[in-house]
Amino acid sequence: MCGRYFRRSDKQRIAEAFRAGVPTTFEILPSYNVAPQSFQPIVRLNEENSERELALLRWGLIPFWAKDAKISHSTINAKSETVATSATFREALKRRRCLVPADGFYEWQTVDPKTKQPYAIGLADDSLFAFAGLWERWKDKITGQTLETYTVLTTEPNELTAPIHNRMPVILAPRDYERWLAPADPARLPVDLLRPRPADEMKVWQVGVAVGNVRNNDPSLCNPA
Repeated sequence: MCGRYFRRSDKQRIAEAFRAGVPTTFEILPSYNVAPQSFQPIVRLNEENSERELALLRWGLIPFWAKDAKISHSTINAKSETVATSATFREALKRRRCLVPADGFYEWQTVDPKTKQPYAIGLADDSLFAFAGLWERWKDKITGQTLETYTVLTTEPNELTAPIHNRMPVILAPRDYERWLAPADPARLPVDLLRPRPADEMKVWQVGVAVGNVRNNDPSLCNPA
């Protein structure tokens, strides 16, 4: 799974990297310990003009048919192998795909029954990248409030991440951004992009245990331990 990631980039850097408009209604600051249920930037196509836009959504997808928001605690990730048939994710896969900007993600390796070592994982060149994501719009029938949420796609690990965890997030190559975002025939969805990023394009390093506390959020968290 992918339950924590970091983003060193601010609003301007994200907009430039993903060729999206710079929003004026909200700010995006770097975050070094992104946790589920927090509001984070995603890149999607504007529903009116099909241009790329940055939006702030909450991490943990709530399908449009959900009775309440509780499901979002178990939907921070979607498995690539079953996303096309899952009742929770299949409609979002057809119509609401997005990019989730990140500079790296964290995983914990079990050392012994009482010890887990955290690692940071990113691209070898330290560049900003995008997880393959899905987003959804849900309306609370009690309050009438509309909430937009997202999930991160995961796949089997590559040779680099396999010793640490049995899953890894799908990291799209820049050449595939347009295809992932673009509307597609439901019979020809871009599920072939949901594969591990090659290990030789990535790197991993140990980080300190402070990252385990979601209240900690500073640049030192993703520094080598």
